[in-house]
Amino acid sequence: MKKFLILTFCILDLTFTQAKDAPKPVIHTKQQNNIVVLETNAGKIELKMYPNIAPLAVKNFTTHAKNGYYNGVIFHRVIKGFMIQGGDPTGTGMGGTSIWKKDFKNEYGKNIVFDRPYLLAMANAGPNTNGSQFFITTAPAPWLNGGYTIFGEVIAGKEAVRKIENAKTSPEDRPYSKQFIKKAYIK
Repeated sequence: MKKFLILTFCILDLTFTQAKDAPKPVIHTKQQNNIVVLETNAGKIELKMYPNIAPLAVKNFTTHAKNGYYNGVIFHRVIKGFMIQGGDPTGTGMGGTSIWKKDFKNEYGKNIVFDRPYLLAMANAGPNTNGSQFFITTAPAPWLNGGYTIFGEVIAGKEAVRKIENAKTSPEDRPYSKQFIKKAYIK
């Protein structure tokens, strides 16, 4: 009996040791709505979404892209060395709504901060007032941390972002020449 117990414990120990040391299987899941393309007059911009960090913002943005909400919409605010802003169908910077027809809350991810250019974030008028407007940073902007939902990043078309950023603007940061989204869609 004693030999049987020792043998059983050895087998169990060997089994658990091998299971612990075995590499974990990689599970590939197709992330739907993960890439949004903005075809602009300055070129294509590809945006990778962060659905695990900001599910509401991603759902809002991708649904608007699918429904054509952003098609023809201008970048109404452009600040060189900071960001380009769009998503307002009125073009005034005062319009636009979420897919829920009301404001939605800010979402924050651990260690996701405005520490680099090409981050995609929701524009808002204060805490929890997100609608349809968004911006893409063109430089680090740490003063924005904790105030705006980062929900993606530019993965291709950075030169198009720079072209829009370099458009001549009025003192109110409005481009003199129309900078706009021809079409937005899911890749």
